[in-house]
Amino acid sequence: MFEFTGEYEKLVNWVFLIVTGMIAYHGITFRDEEGNTDFVRLLFGCIAAVFFFLVLFQDVLGIVRF
Repeated sequence: MFEFTGEYEKLVNWVFLIVTGMIAYHGITFRDEEGNTDFVRLLFGCIAAVFFFLVLFQDVLGIVRF
């Protein structure tokens, strides 16, 4: 996904995985004081999770190709 980074592609992939994983976890597990979920945070958390798994399975593990 980040071929333009050249020799630093693996590092960029790992940094991307860490950041999107944190965003996905926060967005999916967020609750307000009353215990309700926020639709926008849940939506962007799910989008971040999709990108997390896309980079993990395609670029890091090399299991699938799109």
